[in-house]
Amino acid sequence: MSLLDQTRQKSFIALQQALPQHWVSRMTGKLAASRIEWIKNTLISNFAQHYQIDMSIAAEENLRHYASFNDFFTRALKPGVRPVHADSNSVVSPADGQISQIGTITGDQVFQAKGQHFSASQLLGSEAAAQPFQNGQFATVYLSPRDYHRVHMPFDGRLRETLYIPGELFSVNGTTAEHVEGLFARNERMVCLFDVPHQGKTRKMAVVLVGALIVAGIETVATGKAEPNGSVQQQFHDLFLAKGAELGRFYLGSTAIVLFEPNMMDWQNDQQANGLVTMGQLMGRLR
Repeated sequence: MSLLDQTRQKSFIALQQALPQHWVSRMTGKLAASRIEWIKNTLISNFAQHYQIDMSIAAEENLRHYASFNDFFTRALKPGVRPVHADSNSVVSPADGQISQIGTITGDQVFQAKGQHFSASQLLGSEAAAQPFQNGQFATVYLSPRDYHRVHMPFDGRLRETLYIPGELFSVNGTTAEHVEGLFARNERMVCLFDVPHQGKTRKMAVVLVGALIVAGIETVATGKAEPNGSVQQQFHDLFLAKGAELGRFYLGSTAIVLFEPNMMDWQNDQQANGLVTMGQLMGRLR
């Protein structure tokens, strides 16, 4: 890497640290929620053109028919364009995006990027929540601005607990992941903990929706849109969600992290870091 590139990266990180991250994100959220015709139409058309959004797979193809930028950004897809792998033991991608990292958790440490790890305990909010996942499996999927931004179930599970954890709002792209220590365990996030049936036993699965700079909100089907108030928000549930069912959505892009217990499943050999995936695509199999 050239000295110029290194300087640019350091400047990018320094800028994020200096910005009032939450204020910027909340103001972005207010703009994205605007239903004023010229504002929302301008935002949507410019964004769709800049990121070359494929509207042919959207349930509503006409950009002007969306009530707000948020409505457009969390758009539904046409039935059948994201088939969910049907095998009973298959684990599927929770979202459209790029696999940032995938593999085995080392003790309590989850690989983030070259030279960077984060703690599962910090990510999930407690050692007790993280204990079942020690030496288990994980996958991190990054949703870019052009991607479909709903998050779905990687496998059948019964939602038992959600935990909204306030935090910072760094960008979650590759540059930041390589230079911000413990990035995903520092950012604002929604932790979803599931019971999963496996070989006659109840095992654990976690899906974590991680916020980022200018992400205007995180929503799940169980909690609705999180209303940040600076404190941890814990809720208990008893909600069954089948593989492929919608779990939540991001208001502007971010990252989904999936965790499984050890000796429970294996990732497919062809699923590697930096690979592109679509929601419902085969990523692994239960043992």
